[in-house]
Amino acid sequence: MTAVIFDLDGTLIDSAPDIRIAVNKMLAERDKDPLDLHTIIGFVGNGLPKLVERAMRHVGLDLADHAELTNITQTHYKASPSAETRLYPSVMDALAALRDEGRPLGVCTNKPFEPTVQILEELALAPFFDAVLGGDSLKVRKPDPAPLFETARQLNASDYIFVGDSGTDAETADRADAPFLLFTEGYRRDPVEALRHNATFNHYDQLHALVRGLS
Repeated sequence: MTAVIFDLDGTLIDSAPDIRIAVNKMLAERDKDPLDLHTIIGFVGNGLPKLVERAMRHVGLDLADHAELTNITQTHYKASPSAETRLYPSVMDALAALRDEGRPLGVCTNKPFEPTVQILEELALAPFFDAVLGGDSLKVRKPDPAPLFETARQLNASDYIFVGDSGTDAETADRADAPFLLFTEGYRRDPVEALRHNATFNHYDQLHALVRGLS
């Protein structure tokens, strides 16, 4: 049975509001004005350290403090990673339909592992997934294909589909030579036509049919 591996932020969950809160708390400690949600969404996609780096460049903070400010932001985020985070519509139904078919399901995200697991538990998603890989689970992050390969290995899946929302996810699938389904309502910065994909969808009630068509 073909497995399905999902990105997390901008794919299964709209998490940018909580990420924004954590980043703005860090910025407030450095006497910087808060960033709006649109700006934060533009920084999502390559892991928390890269997001913090982009925020620091945006407000003119010294990159010599990057490691410290990344740790501060992560501490704020871990304290409340899902207060304003929401599932995209029909995610739960789509996951249930895939599991009812017996498909192994996994998460492969650039979000740090600890808050990833916390969010999955708090949003009642954890029982659906047999493998979860975070951005700090390996020495490399997406778009390196190694995290996707490792997620598939943990699922014992030689055949899998990757579902994501961004250019990073599209490149990961391309480098892994994996079928890719592009969710168009997430945090994508690139035009759809610029990203390699097998199909697109804008609502999770479309996912089951797409997965069956690619399996």
